Amino acid sequence: MPAAQPLTAPYALDDVPCHDPYVLAVDDGYLLYTSYDSSRWQRQVPEGCDVPAPPGTGVLAWWSPDLVRWGSPTPVLQVPDGAWADPTVSPWAPEVHRWGSRYVLATTLHQPADRLPGVVQRSTRIEMTSSGWGGLAPLRRGTVLAVADDPRGPFRLLDPERSHTPPDFMALDGTVVRDEHGSPWLVYAHEWVQTVDGTIEAVPLDEDLRVTGDPVHLFRGSEATWYRQVTPSAEALAPYVTDGPQLHRLPGGALAMIWASYRPHTGFAGGEYVETQAISRSGSLLGPWEQGEVLVDGNAGHGMLLTTHEDDLVLVLHRGMGTPRVRAEIHDVVAEPDGLRVTGRRV
Repeated sequence: MPAAQPLTAPYALDDVPCHDPYVLAVDDGYLLYTSYDSSRWQRQVPEGCDVPAPPGTGVLAWWSPDLVRWGSPTPVLQVPDGAWADPTVSPWAPEVHRWGSRYVLATTLHQPADRLPGVVQRSTRIEMTSSGWGGLAPLRRGTVLAVADDPRGPFRLLDPERSHTPPDFMALDGTVVRDEHGSPWLVYAHEWVQTVDGTIEAVPLDEDLRVTGDPVHLFRGSEATWYRQVTPSAEALAPYVTDGPQLHRLPGGALAMIWASYRPHTGFAGGEYVETQAISRSGSLLGPWEQGEVLVDGNAGHGMLLTTHEDDLVLVLHRGMGTPRVRAEIHDVVAEPDGLRVTGRRV
C-alpha cells in the first residue's frame, strides 16, 4: 500500500469554488465537503491546482488545519453506475455526520429522465412552465445516505436502488438529526417546483438509517416573515423556495432550524437568496415552528452550523448563488434562548 501523501493547504477559502458547503471538525483540522464533476474539473478547483480530476461525479473533501487555508481535495464518494440516479449529474448538498462508530454522508442525487407527477388540487393539475431555473418540470431528485468508517471515505450508498426521501417527491438537501428523544430523522426540503409552495419535511429512521414511516410536514416556504411585507400582486407569487435545513439546540432547550429561501423585492425576478431561521419553542422537531428574521442576506445562503475546535459556533454558507463565482464564507454566531444571532464575518 503506497504511503499517504502529506496534507497541504495552499489556498484561501475564497479561492475554492464551493456550492452548498458543509464542514466537519476532525482530529487534524476540518473537512469541507463539496460536489464535483470531472467534466468541469478546472472550474471546480482553484487556479493553478494540479490535482487530477477524479472519475465521474461525486463528493470531495477539502482539508484545512484552521478554517483559513484549504487544500488536499480527496474524492470520498463517486455516484455509481447502476444506481437509480444519473451518474453524469453532479450531486448537491453533501454533508457528513459522525454516527456511532461510523460516518454517514447525505447528498442529493438526480435522475432527469424520470418525470414526476405535478401538484393535483381538487382534481386540478397545477404545473409551472418556464425556460428559466433550468426548466420547471418535476423530475426525480432525492437525498441518499452513504456510510464509511472514515470521514475521508470511501462512502458506500446504503440503497443504490432508491432515495431515502420518498421516491415520488422532488426532494433535496437532506440532513440526519436526532430529535428531543434521541430518535433519528432525515429532514429535507420538498422542492417548490413540484409543490408550488416548498416545504420542510422529515421521515423517521431507525439506528441503521432505514426509513421507518411516512413523511411529516414541518412548515412551508410561504410562512417566511418577509412574505407579510410583500405587496400582493401577480408577480408576488412563486417561488416559495425551501433549501438547506440544518438544526441546532439552543440554550434553554428550544430548537433552531436554519434554512435558505428567496426574499422577493418585486416578485420572482427580483428575489434575493438569504439565510433565515425558524424556532421550535417546544424543543420538538415536530414544532410548532415559528419563523424568524434573516440571518445573512446579499445573495448568500444554504448554511450549516459548526462548533470549532476552540468551541466557537460559526455559520458556514455560500455567496454568489446563480453567478459564475460561488464561494463559501464563515460567520461568527451566538446561540441565545430565543434564536441565533450573527455577530460578524470571520473568513
